[in-house]
Amino acid sequence: MQRYINKLKDFNELVMFEHSIFSLPFIFIAMVVAADGWFGFSLLILGALAAVSARNFAMGLNRFADRDIDAQNPRTMSRPNVDGRLDATSIMIFTAVNAFAFVAVAYMVNPLAFYLSFPILLVLGSYSYFKRFSSLAHIVLGISLGLAPIAGVVAVSAEITAWSVMLSLGVIFWVAGFDLLYSLQDMDFDKEKGLHSIPAKYGSEATLLISSVFHLLTVIFWLLFVWVAALDMFAYAAVILSACMLGYEHYLVRKDFTKIDRAFFTVNGYLGIAFFVFIILDKAIL
Repeated sequence: MQRYINKLKDFNELVMFEHSIFSLPFIFIAMVVAADGWFGFSLLILGALAAVSARNFAMGLNRFADRDIDAQNPRTMSRPNVDGRLDATSIMIFTAVNAFAFVAVAYMVNPLAFYLSFPILLVLGSYSYFKRFSSLAHIVLGISLGLAPIAGVVAVSAEITAWSVMLSLGVIFWVAGFDLLYSLQDMDFDKEKGLHSIPAKYGSEATLLISSVFHLLTVIFWLLFVWVAALDMFAYAAVILSACMLGYEHYLVRKDFTKIDRAFFTVNGYLGIAFFVFIILDKAIL
């Protein structure tokens, strides 16, 4: 039994399950707004399963594709995909199972969700190889998580609304912006290995500036989301709070690059949860 528990822990470390906190709040935000409130336990479960299986697929494929890179990077060489705990076959089976689960869940949601599940998997999988030839990989990662609100509104109303596009664009620039900050840790390694990243290509100061612009666009698109969706003061408060948290994130990173993990995991994790809570309050009270 302990052997299986340890294996589950290895897979959890492989995909960093706790990082699902970045996408889950925004799929549920879209579902709450689309349903104008509570959307039901069935869609709650299906939405969570879709988000988790999609992310597991993307992370599993990424870890499989990056085995050679991770084995050379001091920051990542202890990951289970390179230290022998999980072999390539196990990782690919895990990835394939999650891809199948995502498509199956989409089929149970509605026909549009099912049809969109295949191009979504294509986008999610493309990030794993993009950084080998383009610095735009940060944007591709943003798009991957930015699909969550689109998936949420499709699940509830089987359509793609203008406000969900604004919400998604905000998520795209939010994720791309904090991924730029996170990738500062690997700037020298990426340069040495010829990997394509904005920090490796343009340096830390340019990266910090681009990340700031991306997060400014995040706030703008989230304001447009609130306005187009005709939400009320709690939703605007969510955007204002998010802007403050993003500002704090940049303050932490500029002050000390050793604070990048704190900025990446803690601040961004709380941001998504806080945004979700304020949207619930907006729908429940006003």
